[in-house]
Amino acid sequence: MRYPEFIKKGDTIGFAAPSFGCASEPYRSAFESSIGAFESMGFNTLLGPNCYEGSGIGISSSPESCGAELTAMYCGDLGECSAIMACGGGELMCETLEHVDLERIAAARPKWYSGFSDNTNFIFPLVTMCDTAAVYGPNAPAFGMEPWHKNLSDMMDILTGKKLTVGSYRRWESHSLKSEENPLEPYNCTEKNRLILKNTASDGTIDMSGRLLGGCMDVLAMLCGTGFDHVGKFQERYARDGIIWFLEACDLNVFSMRRVMWQLEQAGWFETAKGFIIGRPYHFDEPMMGLDRIEAVMGIAGRHNVPVILDADVGHLPPMMPLVAGSLARVTASGSRMRVSMKLVD
Repeated sequence: MRYPEFIKKGDTIGFAAPSFGCASEPYRSAFESSIGAFESMGFNTLLGPNCYEGSGIGISSSPESCGAELTAMYCGDLGECSAIMACGGGELMCETLEHVDLERIAAARPKWYSGFSDNTNFIFPLVTMCDTAAVYGPNAPAFGMEPWHKNLSDMMDILTGKKLTVGSYRRWESHSLKSEENPLEPYNCTEKNRLILKNTASDGTIDMSGRLLGGCMDVLAMLCGTGFDHVGKFQERYARDGIIWFLEACDLNVFSMRRVMWQLEQAGWFETAKGFIIGRPYHFDEPMMGLDRIEAVMGIAGRHNVPVILDADVGHLPPMMPLVAGSLARVTASGSRMRVSMKLVD
């Protein structure tokens, strides 16, 4: 596993829009505020050509343009940077993959890439195909909020190497107050964090270790079985460590989640699973025909007799813990508190 160097003051943070850009409000103002925040911290910034684009379908621009931007930004063609943050999530970043030069990226000097949701389309192949770690965490506009939530400070602490351990947060947001009129509004954290722990030790706690891998289930289901599915080879390379899967859902209802879990299991993705971290789904409390968000996952994950943490701070209902995909992690949980300690080891 390749790990980028930690960033420091004076380094450049690049911004790319392989999924949605920041062409409209409240994203544009939030993004510009985030640029100001990074520059005030002593970092230089480099914007890709699609950051303010909105001409694409489900992404910022054409698939060809988005793929070229991502390759050029990562490989230094647009100027040197030490980290790249995604401008946003979106819907059809999968269509950019055939235009991303993953072989060239695998040969380039590694640099941090961070984002979530549709950015799973790049983060997952980056880890499984290029053996290069990446951060599954907030997209760039989130850093424009005033004041910052702790999860944003955690993200910067990881990128700068100040710490590699993160913990769950006390409350989460079920309804955002951000709007075109209030683009810098912080998270509206009104809901108390209540983890659900399954397959625990006799004392009700969880303690598991393995390689962190995962992302948005909506995207993973699309990648499964394609030429970008190298999970089998990845499991062989890291068989000694096993995998802790972190999974979260955006558009999926509970039956869609159950189908994705079945699909990934049947494709062999869970053969070396050491455990699961399941984030709060965007459709959080919407049971259908007797199936809820818990059984949607446990009906499949439960067959593997490994620890499962549900309603974790991962995904579309913030705050989300930044996780270094590809790192070797120890995950502990007790009650409604969890802790993820990551090590950057081969």
